Amino acid sequence: MSSITENFQRLNKETGDDVLLVAVTKTHPVEMLNEVIDAGATDIGENKVQEILDKYEHVKPVRWHMIGHLQTNKVKYIIDKVSMIHSVDSMKLAREINKRAAQHDLVMDILIQVNSAQEESKFGITTDETGALIEEILESCPNVRIRGLMCIAPYADDPDTVRQYFAEVKKLYDKFGAIEHENLDFKYLSMGMSHDYKVAIEEGSNLVRIGTSIFGERDYSKS
Repeated sequence: MSSITENFQRLNKETGDDVLLVAVTKTHPVEMLNEVIDAGATDIGENKVQEILDKYEHVKPVRWHMIGHLQTNKVKYIIDKVSMIHSVDSMKLAREINKRAAQHDLVMDILIQVNSAQEESKFGITTDETGALIEEILESCPNVRIRGLMCIAPYADDPDTVRQYFAEVKKLYDKFGAIEHENLDFKYLSMGMSHDYKVAIEEGSNLVRIGTSIFGERDYSKS
């Protein structure tokens, strides 16, 4: 069985220098986080605010990413701890992030979450709604900087079958990334997890969120 270090370094080499590998550590203990950081991880992703708060003071220096659904009433707890919020899918959330960022005199990097497959079980806006949300955020949220888009494709035994959903978001990324605005600087297309990251990269992803392939299966009874 491969170690966390071996898994991370293999994946990091495989994905290449042009793709940011975010190690997703939900439900995993601090010891495992520090092990992957020692292996070279510079970015950690968490799905829940409480896990960031529980682990933050016990983990070696690293960039934190909030990748799960974020409730507006919890923004204040992580606004000064994370480097980027991947899951912005409403003006309500964007305004709260803007408000809390202003209180800390910072500009928060965000990604717009696009649900290109329109799965009811997942958060995110539709492809048709993306432009309007970007425009409204740029007009009214000076303490928010849009760095790109994020997508979670439907789970499929054959990742090739969801390729189209990644491709749709890549088209949006290219389209809206061409906008010139001081608070829009597209750098990240966050698509792909352990089971589908290869297809996502082929379709243009430059940020992948990998958990299971680094740390092994999670014990959800601890979450």
